[in-house]
Amino acid sequence: MDSETVKTEVIREVREQYAMDNARQLIEKINKHCFERCVPKPGASLSGGEQTCFTQCMEKYMSAWNQVSTTYINRLQRER
Repeated sequence: MDSETVKTEVIREVREQYAMDNARQLIEKINKHCFERCVPKPGASLSGGEQTCFTQCMEKYMSAWNQVSTTYINRLQRER
């Protein structure tokens, strides 16, 4: 492999790792935020209402994150 190929591969791997770390952090934030919001008294299992709340909270959080992410990526592309 030439040095340019190695450089490209390293950059790709770093970007992949960065994306995975961001995804992990997003999931942790969603879990923390939605759990605190939807489960006021933790127990051995979630009630139906808690499950519904948790699911809806996660869907809203992910939708908002996707919108922000898409807008940010589009802005970066326009600025290039």
